[in-house]
Amino acid sequence: MSGLIGKKIGMTSIYDASGKVVPCTVLEAGPCVVTQVKTVETDGYSAIQLAYDEKKEKKTTKALKGHFEKAGTTPKKILREFTRFEEGHQKSLGDVLDVTVFEEGEFVDVSGTSKGKGFQGVVKRHGFRGVGDATHGQHNRLRAPGSMGASSYPSRVFKGMRMAGQMGNAKVKVINLQIMKIVKEKNLVLVKGSVPGANGSYIIIERWS
Repeated sequence: MSGLIGKKIGMTSIYDASGKVVPCTVLEAGPCVVTQVKTVETDGYSAIQLAYDEKKEKKTTKALKGHFEKAGTTPKKILREFTRFEEGHQKSLGDVLDVTVFEEGEFVDVSGTSKGKGFQGVVKRHGFRGVGDATHGQHNRLRAPGSMGASSYPSRVFKGMRMAGQMGNAKVKVINLQIMKIVKEKNLVLVKGSVPGANGSYIIIERWS
């Protein structure tokens, strides 16, 4: 398989082979259940659908209950499709995948939803410095965006202008993170560096390509 669904646990640090301290993010990768196998003949493309994290049956719709029963598993919270997987490693309905699909030392991409910061101004959102010192008649302008467009032409603000607005709460992918350690007993993966999202948020781990 090319990846797994997981959960961000938190951050820690470990020593590498040279004795250097390396900051790492602890991720819970799986176990994930194969709930659907899509093929070109039946669906128009090849993909494997994985499910992760237990869900209460009373909070599951009848349609999804039947979908999970067909795979021989209990209801799950998260469903994701993976379209990239190695030839010769085809999975069947109901198979369970865990951290053994990865190896220590290889590189992976991790995508998640970044922390939401709410509505923020240009200083925090884009790193603006403001319009200058608080002298010579300046009043409440230290964190202002400044000029953002012409007057008579084009008589509008161009799309993409860096302005205040919603910050965070967006899908972010961090690529090329090295797996420093795998704890198979607890389905934990320690990757070098930081990963988007708050502790406890869901993430997707894919083999680097």
